[in-house]
Amino acid sequence: MAELTLPYYDAPPPPTHENEPVIDLVGVTKTYTSGSIEFEALRGVDLRIEQGEYVAVMGPSGSGKSTLMNILGCLDTLTRGTYHLAGEDVGELDEIDLADIRNRQIGFVFQQFNLLPSLPAWRNVELPLVYGRVHAAERRERAAAALERVGLGDRLANRPGELSGGQQQRVAVARALVGEPALLLADEPTGNLDSTSTHDVLSLFDELHAQGRTIVLITHEAEVAERAERIVRVRDGLIVGGAA
Repeated sequence: MAELTLPYYDAPPPPTHENEPVIDLVGVTKTYTSGSIEFEALRGVDLRIEQGEYVAVMGPSGSGKSTLMNILGCLDTLTRGTYHLAGEDVGELDEIDLADIRNRQIGFVFQQFNLLPSLPAWRNVELPLVYGRVHAAERRERAAAALERVGLGDRLANRPGELSGGQQQRVAVARALVGEPALLLADEPTGNLDSTSTHDVLSLFDELHAQGRTIVLITHEAEVAERAERIVRVRDGLIVGGAA
């Protein structure tokens, strides 16, 4: 498969608060409780990621990597510490507000593409805009533009089952981008792809980074992590390398 070259797109990534990092964790702790047993999955994590950075997060099983991803993605709440996302303090938000900030500020790309099989590509891509109550005509236009950006402008009407694994992941990336979020958060995005599709998707991330996107990539694969400009290593609930 030929390497992608993204078409020019004249709308820059959405600005965060002036001079604010996209991600700013200070002293973040996450404790899980089961009966009388407490387990500290994160133990005082500090992490700062600036606008436009491309960062990979690595760690062995049980290191706290997945917990950190859930905190960064506002999928879980922290126990102690502070977390500012694009200048917004999310540490004390309730579930409704967390859902809102996820939709506005974060574009997710998962290992499982999480596409609805009955819907064509453009309808899958527009879903974040549906939740954001964007008008139908604008949703269609923005979904088509997002698919064009990832090299699938000719696949708007194709359902997921009519696309290759790499193409399905590009649809997922288009869905993550359609709302112009501050952060693109990718959790093992190449885990279900062959080597050719992996190269294709990572080349897409390279292009997005070059355009100024802030990308955080969660992976256990060193070759994938090396595509990022910085590698953050997590072990035993602590960041042991690459925090700054």
